[in-house]
Amino acid sequence: MEFVFPVKEQEISILEQYNEVNWTFIGSQNRRNKNLKFENTEVWGFEHALRGMRNPKNSWDRSDSFNCLDKEGEHCSKFCKNYNTEKCFMYGNYRLKTPFVIGDNDMKLAQNLIKAGDEHSKFMRMIHVSVDVDMPRYWWSEADTYHFNTKNSCSTMHKLLDNDNLITKDLFVWCEEDEDIVGAVVNRLESLRQEYKNPTYSTDKNRLLVRAKRLLMEGFLQMRTWDTNYAELRNMYFQRRHHRLKEEWVDIFCRWVESLPYAEELIMYEG
Repeated sequence: MEFVFPVKEQEISILEQYNEVNWTFIGSQNRRNKNLKFENTEVWGFEHALRGMRNPKNSWDRSDSFNCLDKEGEHCSKFCKNYNTEKCFMYGNYRLKTPFVIGDNDMKLAQNLIKAGDEHSKFMRMIHVSVDVDMPRYWWSEADTYHFNTKNSCSTMHKLLDNDNLITKDLFVWCEEDEDIVGAVVNRLESLRQEYKNPTYSTDKNRLLVRAKRLLMEGFLQMRTWDTNYAELRNMYFQRRHHRLKEEWVDIFCRWVESLPYAEELIMYEG
């Protein structure tokens, strides 16, 4: 498990509540495919988002949120109601750039703005999330419906065949009934890779790449580093929480969203 600050011995009991390792979220351990995952999650921007939230009415003096380490030199145990609870960011598993606590006044205003609609809760777009996501190409085609984000992906054009690693079934997700077909396609892709890596005088490497790209199944796992925000995640969460692709959207994506700091109070909030 990775933390922003050193863990005190007396806080170990808090940490035992969490089972993510290095902030890798793979959902239920009963899932058939353990390769679908969200990892290396980082969350930041609460402080400037909440400050900007109060700009329209110049009500900054009513803000009661704070950085755990910036409270007149006092230890947070003296003033924070979240100390020694599951929401204690000082010793919890949230990988925040700075451990930040949202006060009651700011939370009430934030939730009122969320209830008022997207045009009033623009502050949610300023709470940023970055994460490495390993999901199949058919999932990414649905996720790309949402455009308020930035992604950098592992390139099939550059590295599908120009790679020293074998192409195996572990790089795909598939249904058990189709394992024979998947096996045949994977074997052909691996044959193309070997031919690409060991060319002869007559080898047309570009043609090999075109063939491989056209053969590549939608179940191919592709890792992308994803930069998004709480507003978009809220939109995706409510649209996908009952999706028919249950393993991908409900068991993996929605459970990951629910693990984010203040997800229940902000992303999942229904008033």
